[in-house]
Amino acid sequence: MPILPRRFERLKSVLNKRMSDLTVLIENVEKPHNLSAIIRSCDAVGVLEAYAIFNKEKFLTFNSTAQGSQKWIKINQFRETKEAIKVLKEKGFKLYGTNLNPESIDYKECNFKGPTAFVLGAEKWGISEEASSLVDEYIHIPMRGMVESLNVSVAASTLLFEAVRQRQAAKIIPKEGEGISKSIYKQRIFEWAYPEVAKWCNSEGRKYPELNSKGEITEELPRTLKLKY
Repeated sequence: MPILPRRFERLKSVLNKRMSDLTVLIENVEKPHNLSAIIRSCDAVGVLEAYAIFNKEKFLTFNSTAQGSQKWIKINQFRETKEAIKVLKEKGFKLYGTNLNPESIDYKECNFKGPTAFVLGAEKWGISEEASSLVDEYIHIPMRGMVESLNVSVAASTLLFEAVRQRQAAKIIPKEGEGISKSIYKQRIFEWAYPEVAKWCNSEGRKYPELNSKGEITEELPRTLKLKY
């Protein structure tokens, strides 16, 4: 069954506000609650994709905290910190590492209006020494209590919403899809509207079919596949 027009319009309205130049890189955050909360915040602010350094022998695990947000945020998974950071830098991101040291500056003093990636570490130890040596700038969220840091998911939310606040003030928040390329927009809207067909196309090594203005697939597909969407 084709996607309902109102559902297709809803998907487009969300994708129109996505930003490809704001993201997080989470390093070995394994607790499902924290991982879920971070991805939910990414969805809330309009992040297009997130990045995770995680042992590929394990699976990224989410719980009810995510509220299904992991379906709408593509998570690019890496096994090595160096590899993940290299990819982000090649894409033009400035990497801000959460770290308490003499060189760390108050996050509110930073400019997050350009391509920005927040690097956040595991619940107990923060980002690794390797990540610390590769980020572009150290930042911290000032604390007034006895505990010197926030839960990693709360820190992620705080930083992401500050980036959005700055972009809103500068009037550069996307509204009509200008936050992502046309090719990625076309790819993502199809994956959101027809996830099972997208999986089939990827397994077959073929391009996604075209969609018309109502979100209907214009190409004839195998009958067994039609029953899945």
